[in-house]
Amino acid sequence: MPKAAALIPARYASTRLPSKLVQDLGGRSVIQRTYLSTVDAGVFDEVWVVTDHLEIKKQIEDIGGTVFLSRIEHQSGSDRIAEALDSVDAEIIVNVQGDEPFQDRKSLMDLVNVFEDKRVDVASLKTRITAAEAENPNLVKVVVDLWGDALYFSRSIIPYNRDKSDNGSYWKHVGIYAYRREVLSSFTSLPKSELESIEMLEQLRLLENGYRIRMVQTEHQTVAIDTAEDLEKARQLL
Repeated sequence: MPKAAALIPARYASTRLPSKLVQDLGGRSVIQRTYLSTVDAGVFDEVWVVTDHLEIKKQIEDIGGTVFLSRIEHQSGSDRIAEALDSVDAEIIVNVQGDEPFQDRKSLMDLVNVFEDKRVDVASLKTRITAAEAENPNLVKVVVDLWGDALYFSRSIIPYNRDKSDNGSYWKHVGIYAYRREVLSSFTSLPKSELESIEMLEQLRLLENGYRIRMVQTEHQTVAIDTAEDLEKARQLL
């Protein structure tokens, strides 16, 4: 199996919860918790935090972590971690979200292992949701082919299910991505695509350009910290 690295994009600015990544979560910051849980998963040869801010850099270095200081302006987390690629010695690059402090070993291992299939360009996670949950446009839905590769992602309900009592037809996309190194480099140099612009989902740029995204099922429910309420829930869970 080729080497795998986790790169954690960590942008300091945030809208709904200012400077959320440096907020306290049980005696450590959110970004420190994310870094440590990613390391503790034991899946990766290297784990990096890629940040635009000296405070985050200091916090990670204080716990012995590895940091790449990026430019401030990037359109996405994928663009941010792509800037650090020249410093990373790995063929599989996993984009771990900086605001998700409780990483799951099995999900990360399953994600990396699918690259044993040479046809896979990118991999991501999916989990079952109910029909009621599928109504929420903030939850991104995905439909897949017989091999588990994504056909489409949408904020709308997909597929349209005429049997409203069937709750087993909906998959939520869990936004963690693994890339072959050369695919990440190519992806971030591509112009924003039409469907990506309509749905505001960057993964559609990959599909529109012919890349294969293998979707891996997970039972792990991620905790993403976007608001003060999310932070309080994370503190209680911890």
